[in-house]
Amino acid sequence: MSQLGTIVGVDVGGTFTDLFYFDEVRGVFRTGKVPSNRGDEATGFLEGLQGFGALADLTSIVHGTTVGTNALLERKGARIGLITTKGFRDVLEMRRRDRRRTWGLWGDFIPIVERDMRREVDERVLSDGSIRVPVDIDQVVTHARELLARGAQALAIVFINAFANPENERKAMAALGDIWPNDNIACSSQILPEIREFERTSTTALNAYLQPVVGSYLGKLERALDSERFGGRFHIVQSNGGVMSTAGARRFPIRTALSGPAAGVIAAAEIAKAAGFPNVITGDLGGTSFDVSLVVDGATSLAAQTTVDFGLVIRNPMIEITTIGAGGGSIAHVDVGGLLQVGPESAGSRPGPVCYGGGNERPTLTDANLVLGRINADRPIGGKLASLDVEAAKRAIASHVGKPLGLGVMEAAEAIVRIADSKMAGAIRLMSIERGRDPARFAAVPFGGGGALHVSALIKDVGLKAALVPRYPGVTSALGCVMADIRHDRVQTLNMFLDRIDIAALRSWMLWEAEHAREVVMDAKLAMERVEIAFELDMHYVGQTHTIRAPVPVEIRDGTIALTEAILRTAFEQAYQKSFSRLLPGVPVKIVNLRTSAIGVRPSFDLKALAPGADADLDKARLGQRPVWFDGKWWPTAIHARLDLPVGAEIEGPAILEQPDATTVIAPDFVARVDQFGNIIVERRP
Repeated sequence: MSQLGTIVGVDVGGTFTDLFYFDEVRGVFRTGKVPSNRGDEATGFLEGLQGFGALADLTSIVHGTTVGTNALLERKGARIGLITTKGFRDVLEMRRRDRRRTWGLWGDFIPIVERDMRREVDERVLSDGSIRVPVDIDQVVTHARELLARGAQALAIVFINAFANPENERKAMAALGDIWPNDNIACSSQILPEIREFERTSTTALNAYLQPVVGSYLGKLERALDSERFGGRFHIVQSNGGVMSTAGARRFPIRTALSGPAAGVIAAAEIAKAAGFPNVITGDLGGTSFDVSLVVDGATSLAAQTTVDFGLVIRNPMIEITTIGAGGGSIAHVDVGGLLQVGPESAGSRPGPVCYGGGNERPTLTDANLVLGRINADRPIGGKLASLDVEAAKRAIASHVGKPLGLGVMEAAEAIVRIADSKMAGAIRLMSIERGRDPARFAAVPFGGGGALHVSALIKDVGLKAALVPRYPGVTSALGCVMADIRHDRVQTLNMFLDRIDIAALRSWMLWEAEHAREVVMDAKLAMERVEIAFELDMHYVGQTHTIRAPVPVEIRDGTIALTEAILRTAFEQAYQKSFSRLLPGVPVKIVNLRTSAIGVRPSFDLKALAPGADADLDKARLGQRPVWFDGKWWPTAIHARLDLPVGAEIEGPAILEQPDATTVIAPDFVARVDQFGNIIVERRP
C-alpha cells in the first residue's frame, strides 16, 4: 500500500472549480476556488492546482467530475452503435412500458441509440447458461463495419442471458479487436452481469455513450498534468462515493455519473457524524443545481438503480441524490402563465449572473441575494472578481421580474429567493417525508457556494431540527474527494433457491468475486489502512418481481468463508422484516444476485484540523453591520468574518457570516454557535 503524501481533491462544478489540498504527513491543509470554464474544464482545473505550487510535488489528485452527468442530461454523448441478440433490437424503446407522463397517452422518448444504429445477430444463450446458438461472428463483423461507416464512435454489445454465460459476448469482442479503431466498446457481461435485459442494455449503452466523452476529458486533463510534470496518481470519484483509477473511469464512465455530488455527501456525512448529528439531509447548492441526499445513522444511502432522465436508467450502485435546477446561476423568469420561475436554465460561470458583468442580462438567484444585501458586493466568493455590480442586478430584476409582476425591485428579489427556497424545500421533502422520514429528526447540512445562504429558510420551511454548516462549505465536495475510500463494486446473477442452496458453490463465487474486487482496489495505489470486503444478496420470495438487498455478515478468514443456509436465511428475514414488517412463512426464497464490494479504507481525516485556531476571537471577527432585507423590510444586520469566530461563539440573528468560499445567512429568530470543529450550528431561537 502506498505511503502518505500530499493529496488534492478537485471538484469541477458548473460555476466554480473547488480544491482542497491536504498534506497527509504534516496535517496541513489549504483551500482554493477558481471559476470553471465550461467546455474547457482543464483550464480551471490546472489553474486551481497551480495555486498550491509545483504540481510535481503532489502525490495524488482525486477528482469529482460532472462531465458524464452533463453529457447524459444534455444528450451530448457520442454517436454509438448497438449489437444485440436477434429479436431484442427495441429493448431500449420498450423500456418497462413506462410513460413520461403518467396520466397521458402521449409523450416522446428518443433512445440514445437510433434504431438504424441498432443491429441484430444470431446467437442464443439460455437462462441456465447453456449455449443454444453460437454467435455468428461474420454477422458481428459485418454490422460493426456498417456502424463505423455510419459514424459510430463507440459500440455496445448486449446479448441476452450473457450474465449466465458470457462466452458469445467474449467471442464477439475478440473478433472486433482487429476492426474497431478504439477501445470504446462496452460489453454487458463486463458492465453489468445481472439479470433483466432492459436495465442491462440501458446501462451498457449509456456506458458506451459516455466512453468517448469522458475519455477525451480525462485525456485532456492528463496531458495538462503531464505538461506540468505531475508524476503522481490521478483518480476519479465514483457515484457510489468511492474512488477509482482513471483507467477504470475510461472503461466504466457510467460509474462517474453524479461523481461530484457524491463526494460532497461523503464529506458532509463524516462532518455531521463527528459533530453528533448522525441523521442529516445534505444540500449542495452550486451554480447550476441543488443536490439533496439522506444520511441515516451516519451511513449514506446507496441505490442499486438510478434514472438520470426519463428512460436513461443506470443499474449501478450510486449514492441516492435528488437533483433540481436551482443553483446560484439559475435564471429567474416569468413564464407564459405569469408565474415566477427560477431555473432550470443557468447562467453558469460564463457569462454568469448579471452582477458578474460577463454579458448576461437576465437575473439569477445570486443577483437576488446580492440585491437583498445577503451577499457582500465588495467581497465576492472565489476571489477572482474585485466587486459585484449591484445596480446591474437591480435593473435586471426590475425589468425581467418586477415589471411583469407589478413588484418593486426589493419585493421581486425576495420573491426570487422564496421561489428558490420553496423548490429546495420540496426536494428535501421528497427525500424525507415521502420516504417515511420525519424531518424534525434530521438536521440540514447545506454546502456548496450557496447552500449556507438559505440555511434558515430550509429549517423553517421543512421543519428540520437544526442545520450544520461545515467549516468550508464552498469546498466540501473537494474535501470529500480527499476523504473518500477506494471502492469497487461487482454484481453477478446466481438464481439459486435458498432451500436447495449449494453452499460450496456460493462460497466459491463469493471468494472469486472478492479477489477480483480486491485486485482493483489495490491497483489504485493510494494510501490505505486496510481492505474490507462486504457481501450482499438480492433475494425475494418466489413469485415476487422485486428483490431486497440483504447484507451477509460474514468475513474471509484464512481464504475461506464460514457460510451456512441459516446465516443466509436470517440475513434475508431481517432485511425483509425491516422493509415490510412481516414475513411470509412457508414461501420459498430465491437468491437472485450476489453483490460484492471491496473498500480500501483511507487514513481517517482528523476534522479537528479544521477547527478555529488559538488566535480566533469574537471581537476580531466583528466586521460591522449593514442593512439586509428580511421579510419585507430592512434589518440592521451584524457582519462577521466566519473563520475568525472562536469555538463556543454564539451569534444572534440577523447576522451574516462571510468567508472566501461561501456566505452564511442567519435570519431573524435564529441563533448560531460554533462547535469544536468550527462548524456553525444554526437553530431557531428558543
